[in-house]
Amino acid sequence: MATNISPSLGILNLEQGVTPGAPLRAPRAHSILNPSSYDFPVILETVAGAWAEIVIRGDPALEPAYISAAERLVERGAVVVTANCGFSIRHQAAVAASVKVPVVTSSLLLLPTLLHQLPKTATIAVLTADSTHLSEDLLGVDPADRSRVVIGGIEGGEMWHNEMKRPPPQTDVDVIEREVAACVARLRNEHPTIAAILFECTAFPLVAPMMRRATKLPIYDITTLCRLTLSSIA
Repeated sequence: MATNISPSLGILNLEQGVTPGAPLRAPRAHSILNPSSYDFPVILETVAGAWAEIVIRGDPALEPAYISAAERLVERGAVVVTANCGFSIRHQAAVAASVKVPVVTSSLLLLPTLLHQLPKTATIAVLTADSTHLSEDLLGVDPADRSRVVIGGIEGGEMWHNEMKRPPPQTDVDVIEREVAACVARLRNEHPTIAAILFECTAFPLVAPMMRRATKLPIYDITTLCRLTLSSIA
């Protein structure tokens, strides 16, 4: 890595359909894309072909594009590589093998650790953009602990419909908050033992502070994992 490059958090970004040279939208507060979420510079590389609907349902053919984008990030100064979609965890092993910096493609990597933090009687809620595609292999938990994980998604809602479009329009924060709050309320009603919440979707950190205040529960997301990883090396 060149010594004149600023050490940065590298983000494997989804396709956004942005015209080359067009001004980018300013990252919103608490966003994975906002440097103030980490007090650390952020650099982006778009993963060619990684539209949200493809990444969510999964496509092994995207793996070379993920690897190539990760390598470009490291060349530009990334000291940690993450991804702007939790379903990118499908490519965690391949990307981690391709670069010599820590790779944290998804907040789902936290799930096994969080289960150890809580008593065996406690449940963790995983909130996702689309629960129909959050398959068992993506959770990475011991089968003995699977009953302690409950999953809820906002598929079919306004944010989900927006993300399925090409290009995806930006969803208002109040819409995300309403849809996430409704999902959390339903899960807590069905599972009173929920003691912590893990946000899979990288849009959900936008509403994490509001949801922490509303639920009085610990809430973890991709920015939690990125801050932890950055603090270990910076």
